[in-house]
Order: sequence, then structure tokens, then C-alpha cells
Amino acid sequence: MRNLPSREYGQDVLATPLPPRRSVPEVAATRGLVVEDVEGYVGEVVLAAKDAFTLEDRHGRRRLFRYGPGYLLEGRAVVLTRPVQASERTAARTRSGSRAAAGAPARVARQSRILVEGVHDAELVEKVWGDDLRVEGVVVEPLHGIDDLAGVIAGFAPAGDRRLGVLVDHLVPGSKESGLVGVVRCRWPTDHVLVTGHPYVDIWQAVKPAVVGIPGWPDVPLGQSWKDGVCAALGVGSPAQMWARVLRSVLSYADLETPLLGAVEHLIDFVTAE
Repeated sequence: MRNLPSREYGQDVLATPLPPRRSVPEVAATRGLVVEDVEGYVGEVVLAAKDAFTLEDRHGRRRLFRYGPGYLLEGRAVVLTRPVQASERTAARTRSGSRAAAGAPARVARQSRILVEGVHDAELVEKVWGDDLRVEGVVVEPLHGIDDLAGVIAGFAPAGDRRLGVLVDHLVPGSKESGLVGVVRCRWPTDHVLVTGHPYVDIWQAVKPAVVGIPGWPDVPLGQSWKDGVCAALGVGSPAQMWARVLRSVLSYADLETPLLGAVEHLIDFVTAE
């Protein structure tokens, strides 16, 4: 059968050019930009890394997203791209927020040291403050517990040019840790030894829950291993798996709670003071 002409389109529908396809504008995912993804998640760009960016919603919860299409800006579809200039500015600062010394070699290690309770503490401090510590020549070592803190300090033999800073978990009135720290503070001069800490049961808690993708750190009954209790409450197989998730989630100092930030910065200032 011969095709009949359409009254609506005329003799040839191909004779009338189609309107040009509207291009979706590209927008750099700069810090402070508020966007919505295709699933309705609305948040502000708080971090922009090489391959992905982080949105934080009005409740403080954070999620990681890929650059590309699928976002709305003020109700209009956009393609989010990596902010090159912002990335370069970010690279000029370390993860701790301090200005990076471009090309500065690592300093020969000082005699002074910073001690932390465990391996997880050391890994977190290294991830956020590692660049600063290498420039300053400061070594961070895990204690594997502070039950013999006084003995460790005595063996270190702190002096004026050989200072010792110690970061302690759960340093709150009435805790076992506060009692051990009290003994240390009575025995050694404050210009040789500084012991400070944070109020969290474990260093995990010093990471903001939203960064890890949880509403909050679970309450664990007294007498139960805190890390095992957290894993059970969150349905995570093992503490090793959970810690890998926590450490991977931390991108900068902004992902940590203020008490930990203040404690570590205080220790670095103490052991590097001339």
C-alpha cells in the first residue's frame, strides 16, 4: 500500500527539521553547591575529590556521588563535573587543613614522639596529619593500651629536648584512663610530657557517623567488647571490616569530631615547640 500524505505534517515529515536537542549544562561541583540527585537526595557539596564528591543533607548525613549526569540544580538538569581549580586549591592544603609545603623534604625524625593507644589510632592520625608530621619530623607510635603508661614514659626518659605527647581514648572524669593519666601528670613535668585525649570510648567514635553512612554510633552495654558490639549492631562481619570502612570514609579533618582535632593539634604543637 502506498503511503498517504499526512494532513498534519504535510507531504514529507522529514522536510520539517526537528528542533535542536537541548544540551544539559555542565556545572563544577564546587564546595557549597546545593544539588539534588535522581533519587531525590538533596545536599550541599562539602568535599570534591578526583573521582567523586560528597553531599551533606540538612541533617548532617553524607553520601558519596560520581561526577556526571543525573542531577538537578535549582530544578534544572545539570551534569556535575570535577572542579579542577578547586582541586588544585585543595591540593595546596593537607588533609589536616594546614598549608602544604610544596616540595618540602621530610625532616629527620625528632627525638620527641607522639604515642597513641592502638594501631587504629595511629592509622587515623597518619591519614589526616601524616603530611604535617613528616615535615615536622614527628613519629607516631601505638602503645597497644595504656595500662603501663607510667612505665612506658619512664623508659622513654623525657627531657627538655625529648618531649613526649600521649593521646588517650575515653579521657573523661571517673574513667580508668583518667586515673592512669592522673598518675602520669603528678610524676612528670608538664614541659616534658603532655597527656591529652578525647571523650570517645574508641577512636572510631571520633569519626562523624554521617561520614561512615550510619545515623549514629550504637550504644554498647558495659562489659561487652565495644568494637564487637558495634559490628553486631550494624550487621558488619568483623571489627577489621568495620575499621576499613571507617578509615576509607575519612577524607580530611572535616570528617572528625572537634575534641579529637583539638587534642592532636595540641600534641603536635607541644612536641614541635622549640
